[in-house]
Amino acid sequence: MFLVGIEKAGSAWPAADSLEELAELCRTLGAEVAGSAVARRAAAGQMVGEGKLREFGQEAGELGAPIIVFDTELTGSQQRKLEAATGRQVLDRTQVILDIFAHRARTREGKLQVELARLSYLLPRLAGRWPELSRLGGGIGTRGPGEAKLEVERRRLRRRLGELRREIDQVRRHRELLRAGRRAVPFPLLVLIGYTNAGKSTLFNGLTAAAVAVEDRLFATLDPTTRAVVLPNRQRVLLTDTVGFIQRLPTQLVAAFRATLEEVREGDLLLHVIDASHPRWLEQAATVKEILAELGAADRPVLRVLNKTDRVPLDEHHLAALETDRQAVAVSALTGRGLDRLLEQVAVELAATRCRLAVSIPYHQGDLLTLVHDKGQVLREDYGEESVAVEVEIESVWAERVKRRLREVPG
Repeated sequence: MFLVGIEKAGSAWPAADSLEELAELCRTLGAEVAGSAVARRAAAGQMVGEGKLREFGQEAGELGAPIIVFDTELTGSQQRKLEAATGRQVLDRTQVILDIFAHRARTREGKLQVELARLSYLLPRLAGRWPELSRLGGGIGTRGPGEAKLEVERRRLRRRLGELRREIDQVRRHRELLRAGRRAVPFPLLVLIGYTNAGKSTLFNGLTAAAVAVEDRLFATLDPTTRAVVLPNRQRVLLTDTVGFIQRLPTQLVAAFRATLEEVREGDLLLHVIDASHPRWLEQAATVKEILAELGAADRPVLRVLNKTDRVPLDEHHLAALETDRQAVAVSALTGRGLDRLLEQVAVELAATRCRLAVSIPYHQGDLLTLVHDKGQVLREDYGEESVAVEVEIESVWAERVKRRLREVPG
């Protein structure tokens, strides 16, 4: 493959660094990267000038690269023009990421989500798949055979998209039932989030003694896994590992994996795992925050976990960048260093916020009354005919769970 980066003014990621990430994405697919180049965006609406495109095509040919990958998302018409100008097959960044997800998907849920994302990407680009057929023709006001074939294919894809959305809605409902079951067992939920290949799965295994597959590759984990963890104060919590994020994560993937990513919004505490050894870890952390906002989870409490400190010492420069944010914990998930301190800090974070809660608990939900007595300081308790009016000072994580349970079960 021959890679082409597009220099964009004002971008947080220099084109060369983004291109290196694209190279890693291609290697994750098992492709060999023969060479790369960076181009400035051309004027007059063109992505790259005609001369540059011919130059890229010639260079790719000399290197024996049959495919040119552009580090951006292309429309169908752009892709056709680039292929004509370079004489090579052209892919974009989104196609590479979608192909990785397709190779990584193992469960039925993951495969459904990936297929939905790929077809959502393909549907608006169908017109470019039969450009020569669409010009074959009948008379005035009639459709040529290419146009007829295009309509048939569009209908087929729309029908399949409808089937996939219905199946994924069933997945979403199933996940909601699982979450309701977890909420019935009043354990706080911790969710591991972070840039892809930040070491989330290694950390998950280190904290839970699980055996989640770990690879030094992008998007090694697609399907969320949940295990129990006991904190140093003997509090039991649930820990969930999730799919990694990446800059310019395709919108089709965010939409398709929303059922899975909804786990993030349910988290009582998000553990944002950061690869402290990466030269652009600050930009990666900012990308994660942007995606959290897109998922509607920007208000979730976050504890930063600076991972892979065995690869590079965590110096004052690293720590200074975090002074304006929440406290961070430095760990090495690979060696186990700092994991005990991380669990201690999780216990502190969960206990840090207490609030005053006033609710009426129906007698048939007596387990909630037991919970507020066990987890909080009851300030007032009045017994009525059908319920108990309680005012309690309690940690916000438990207050939220009590309110959720009261909303879910009619009183």
